[in-house]
Amino acid sequence: MKPLDEPSSTIRTPGAVPANLDVAVSPDFTRSLPEAYASLSVWRSTDPSRPTWRKWLGFAGPGFMVAVGYMDPGNWGTDLAGGSQFGYALLWVILASNLMAILLQILCARMGIVTNKDLAQSCRDYYSKPVSFVLWILCEIAIIACDLAEVIGSAVALNLLMGIPLVWGVLITGFDVLLLLMLINFGFRKLEALVITLVSTIGICFAYTIFLAEPDWHAAAVGTFIPTMPNTEALLISLGILGATVMPHNLYLHSSIVQTRAYARDPASLRTAIKYNTIDTVVALSLAFFVNAAILVLAASVFWKNGVQVDELQQAHELLKPALGGAAATCFAVALLCSGQSSTITGTLAGQIVMEGFLKIRIKPWLRRLITRCLAIIPALIVVSATGGKDTVQLLVISQVVLSMQLPFAIFPLMMVTSSKKRMGEFVNPFWVSALGYSICTLIAALNIYLLWNTIGPIWVGLAAAIMLAFTAWVKLLYKPRTTEPASPT
Repeated sequence: MKPLDEPSSTIRTPGAVPANLDVAVSPDFTRSLPEAYASLSVWRSTDPSRPTWRKWLGFAGPGFMVAVGYMDPGNWGTDLAGGSQFGYALLWVILASNLMAILLQILCARMGIVTNKDLAQSCRDYYSKPVSFVLWILCEIAIIACDLAEVIGSAVALNLLMGIPLVWGVLITGFDVLLLLMLINFGFRKLEALVITLVSTIGICFAYTIFLAEPDWHAAAVGTFIPTMPNTEALLISLGILGATVMPHNLYLHSSIVQTRAYARDPASLRTAIKYNTIDTVVALSLAFFVNAAILVLAASVFWKNGVQVDELQQAHELLKPALGGAAATCFAVALLCSGQSSTITGTLAGQIVMEGFLKIRIKPWLRRLITRCLAIIPALIVVSATGGKDTVQLLVISQVVLSMQLPFAIFPLMMVTSSKKRMGEFVNPFWVSALGYSICTLIAALNIYLLWNTIGPIWVGLAAAIMLAFTAWVKLLYKPRTTEPASPT
């Protein structure tokens, strides 16, 4: 047994390749999020004499970084719309979406730990170049839709708290995150601490407002455990809730940031890493469920009960003042700002991970993040200028439906990789996990097709299906990869 302070060849560190490594540590240019890769040593957490809670703290953090995406302004839009229009009836959608999210995020963490690759890198290796390129484009669309919600939410919060015009709020929100991300240069833990602080602030604000709202807890329990779907509009909002909860870019993010921990690569240590990352994910996403449910319960108990449909975040803020008091309205705005800022941080990191993973681009971190920010800010400025900041809730709902449409293109590849014995070895999904995961994928895809069928009509759905089939046929039958490109199943 080596002393604790002695370097070990089995430790997963940026500068050493352990002798017993099951999955080879990639060189610098292929590491996921290289500036933070294996920067936090947690290998002592495997010491059996240490309390379980101390072991968990070594791995805690990535789950909370991911959880902020499950309580971002896009969630606020869908939850406010659902609660103000249908009362407590759609709480079960939040619960079901959260359970799906927990399963998928656990699989992402497992994949990142075992394969030493994030989801974008795995897609690039698993699929042919044309398929990988299309997946990258779809993922960028999802990130832009998500960032649109986050930037608009933060801009609205700045407007409510300080009276800053929305356009200036979009610019401030878009670029202040670059300053916050500089914390990564002082250690990834500093960035995690900032995000956890913002998440905790959101939780405290909503605990206070729910206390003041005095909701109908019996109706809330019925809405949580008895599924109902009042009408087609409720289905649209439900898909928005699903897209806002199970977010495509979070799958890419989680598979990367679990690699910020340095630990031994033997099977026992990998099992320990998977175990404590699973606990981290469950705890963090349970908090996210509380926040999401609290937003819908607040809307049901304050707005729906009085026959008010909320169309704008500003409207919700103004209505809370006479209903619950100025302090509750201020808590609402503070929580919205914390939500937008924290989710923008993780969204920017996800954009960097996706671009690097799919395209193998290696440029300076600040430049990568600037490109990611511009991809989000420009659409947000266009939308805010075109709408004048009106109908913000509807804009947020639409952005989250777009996320739901992109979701199958992230979760099907995730299931394929984690169900592959060749890639996962002894950590491959059990049959029941694969069956459940593919069932979730199929359900989400079917709901999206049903929504498209009812909104844009069968002709456009058929055209989209024909394009996808033609692309698949071209890749399978006509596309010829270069000799230097490794063979792939698609």
